Amino acid sequence: MKAEPLAQQALLELQAKDSALAHLTHRRGALPEHAEIAAVDARIRELDGRRIEVQTRVSDLERAAAKADAEVELVKTRRTRDEERLSSGAVKNPKDLTSLQSELEALARRIGTLEDDEIEIMEQLEVAQGELSELVTALEGENATRDTLIAARDEKIAVLDAEAAEAAAGREAVLPKVPEDLLTLYKKVATTQNGLGAAALRARRCEGCHLELNGADLRELQAEPEDAVLRCPECSRILVRTSESSD
Repeated sequence: MKAEPLAQQALLELQAKDSALAHLTHRRGALPEHAEIAAVDARIRELDGRRIEVQTRVSDLERAAAKADAEVELVKTRRTRDEERLSSGAVKNPKDLTSLQSELEALARRIGTLEDDEIEIMEQLEVAQGELSELVTALEGENATRDTLIAARDEKIAVLDAEAAEAAAGREAVLPKVPEDLLTLYKKVATTQNGLGAAALRARRCEGCHLELNGADLRELQAEPEDAVLRCPECSRILVRTSESSD
């Protein structure tokens, strides 16, 4: 393949733009905030799972507390009614009086038991509410951290995207200088060489594989006409001669 020396130099410019774009893409994906945000998201998921679990326990205990309170009030209402019957003098039969007093004693014991149960439930509810409050506070802190990280990430991405846009514009300006057949070869080589399809020959060294060419290979390349498209004998990249090629 042949291409004018200026076209081959333009190919080096294109490679520089492509390398810059690849580097910017790598930097964009390797921002530390990505990993930090992922770690925060994992903590948020864990905390939120625990929050849901504790919230469910709080709701269950609130219902249990309401039920216990209703049962206490129901028994107290019954005791009040029996006390009113006893104090009104309406019950005169000794047997009925004894039965009523026994019932009042049983109701008092029942109220005591129910109130003890209610206190225990309320204590459990207080502990669960405290745990829920701590989890909510922790979640708020993690979400605030996440917002800060996202803002920092987006700021860095905006800078990198601006640099990438500039490099892409430069690439578009260089493209017309590279013949279609040379561009096709460049793309083909780049796909097999980690994106580096063309390299300069400087000081007898290929800047693609960074190996110095032996004397025989160098003489053979130097013997080629200026418009010949050369390939590195070591890495097969397109090798572009420069004024420093044989230094």
